[in-house]
Amino acid sequence: METAKLYAAGAFAAGLVITLFLAAYLTPRQWWRRPNARALLIMVAGAWAFGSLILYAAHGGQGEDEATLAQDRTAEARAITAAAAAREAAARASALASAPLIAGQPFAVYRDLNLRVAAGVHAARLVTVPAGATVTPTGARNGDWWQIRASVAGHESTGWVNSLWLRRSGE
Repeated sequence: METAKLYAAGAFAAGLVITLFLAAYLTPRQWWRRPNARALLIMVAGAWAFGSLILYAAHGGQGEDEATLAQDRTAEARAITAAAAAREAAARASALASAPLIAGQPFAVYRDLNLRVAAGVHAARLVTVPAGATVTPTGARNGDWWQIRASVAGHESTGWVNSLWLRRSGE
């Protein structure tokens, strides 16, 4: 949660406390014996009024610096976005560079493996590759998910599997 929202919530909570304190001393006791619309109106209006006053008093001196602060935040957001884009491009480049290293190399299936239509556990399952079978990656990757070719019961299938369940042939 942003700091400004926390300050606002705290200001209105403090406004409610002030309202309840003042209502306890400035209104007749009979008004508070049973919940009613008048008591609710007093609490809501008082909490809103005192909370607004607290927020106004807390943020009153920030008028001149807001434009400079907004420009600084915009520049910081652009720098963060540029850094994230650079990291993503580097990750893609490393994935593309490592793809030829695994493409075409046979892997042994460690446990029964679900061959899926797309990367992810929510994708539809094409076939189950039995443990001990040999599969061949195509080189396409999406995080830990690799696209592979597998032959199950004489049928050639291409789909996506999680690489955690694969072992190199020498392992």
